[in-house]
Amino acid sequence: MSESSVAAQAFYSSDRCTLYQGNCLDILPTLPASSVDLIFADPPYNLSNDGFTCHGGRAVSVNKGDWDRSQGIQQDFEFHKAWIQECRRLLKPNGTIWISGTYHNIYACGFALQWLDFHILNDICWYKPNASPNLSCRFFTASHETLLWARKSKKGKHTFNYEAMKTGDFPRDGLKIPGRQMRSVWSIPTPPASEKNQGKHPTQKPLDLLDRLLLASTNPGDVVLDPFAGSGTTGLAALRHDRTFIGIDKEPDYLQLTIARLSQI
Repeated sequence: MSESSVAAQAFYSSDRCTLYQGNCLDILPTLPASSVDLIFADPPYNLSNDGFTCHGGRAVSVNKGDWDRSQGIQQDFEFHKAWIQECRRLLKPNGTIWISGTYHNIYACGFALQWLDFHILNDICWYKPNASPNLSCRFFTASHETLLWARKSKKGKHTFNYEAMKTGDFPRDGLKIPGRQMRSVWSIPTPPASEKNQGKHPTQKPLDLLDRLLLASTNPGDVVLDPFAGSGTTGLAALRHDRTFIGIDKEPDYLQLTIARLSQI
């Protein structure tokens, strides 16, 4: 599908926010090329394998939905390569992309970025000081996720607000030394209950995380796209900081949750 395809119908639209319901591989090709400054993507981690995990101190099913099931190594990689390729088309020449994941999917995404000639700028370790314990006691306790930050072109002049990261106020991050350079390990707790008062999403990201990466790599007025919008945390951070937001998600219930959260602004 080319960019000349009929534009997708918006699920919701306001002055600085547009939401689409559907598979991102169907929606992304309908958006105009070179129109987005930054993309944050939190793609499926492919963790729904009928196992169990810990939530609230008790064992619960790890299954999150059919959208999170692995289709096999090759097919999973082809999916990541396809949506990342569309994201490349949508990014402006100096645009950048952030991808969040765990070892279940982040290496496939990183390889796809390299395959498609992105230039990786950083890998960030998002350390979760309040991560859930490992119930099996057979592995190290998973307490971090990896974020990849890459620009569209090696010659691109990407946005990095160095002083904002060096001298900004990050009171909840015990690893950030005031007045010193921001390092690549960020200590940010998982979302508090106050960020779930409109409803819950199984892979919701904390607002502190999206605030930080948007303040680091965008400017007011920039266009931010999230092809796996989930509960809308990216949109909330974008609108809070005077950016324009485009979000895509398969599930209408999650888009309604996003609208409810955005209405708080």
